[in-house]
Amino acid sequence: MDAILIGVAALWGAATGLLVPRAAYRFSVEPEDAWRDACPAGHALTGPGRGWFGSTRCTTCAEVGAAVAVRTAAGPGHAGPEPVDDAEPERAPDADDAEGPDPAPDTAPAAPRGSGPRYAPHLAAPVITALGCAALAAATGARPELAVWLLLAPIGVLLAAIDRRVHRLPDQLTLPAAAAAAVLLGLAALLPEHGGAWLSALFGGAALGAFYFLLFLINPNGMGFGDVKLALGLGVALGWYGWAVVFAGGFAGFLFGAAYGLGLVLMRRAGRRTGIPFGPFMIAGALLGILFGALAA
Repeated sequence: MDAILIGVAALWGAATGLLVPRAAYRFSVEPEDAWRDACPAGHALTGPGRGWFGSTRCTTCAEVGAAVAVRTAAGPGHAGPEPVDDAEPERAPDADDAEGPDPAPDTAPAAPRGSGPRYAPHLAAPVITALGCAALAAATGARPELAVWLLLAPIGVLLAAIDRRVHRLPDQLTLPAAAAAAVLLGLAALLPEHGGAWLSALFGGAALGAFYFLLFLINPNGMGFGDVKLALGLGVALGWYGWAVVFAGGFAGFLFGAAYGLGLVLMRRAGRRTGIPFGPFMIAGALLGILFGALAA
């Protein structure tokens, strides 16, 4: 049973992780810019959910590229078939015509759907999401809060991808995720055999959010306000398993971030004042805390 549960969770993670790359591409803009609605070449993104769901290949780019390739193969100055003079009678093909090469096609072959060049990484997100969901299933088991973790995991991967690219955590994701964590864990608390406490989750969210807000007030240049909003949702998830897990998950995030920053400094790729995206390390620390909390519950 556990193996089946882990396998289903991994498949869920892989499937939802496939939706992350395009969304991350669209969200990865500067605060004053609108969400992207076109590929880097300017072709509109189409697909389900008003273009938010789909692959990271541009079909229009593929069609344009195929047309250019055909024109190039046809040679310079090729502009399609010559016009036919109605007054000139057609002549029958002779032997030389039969032995000559076929003329180059005048129209580009239709590009297979989804065969265009990729404009965003596409492998890391589904792999990471699948591994994270499998680990959560292995640690949590068949308890009701597992459904909450599986729903929140793709959002965490999406937020980490956006923050890594543009050092930004959009309010459109962090605040709804925090609210969803609180509501869904409240529902999980009503079901039998749950492994945490809802009030503890709410207090954990308030405490971790307040702590990050204090850090933001002390050093606004070192701690973004998006991190504060992210801390609300992570605190709710960690608080579900108690205060020890809140402390462990929060500390792990700082430890991961410090180790990454130190590594950059040692490799001379950053200085002590270089800003780094802290969201991915907060999310990784929270994942580690939840895993330990679920195993101990």
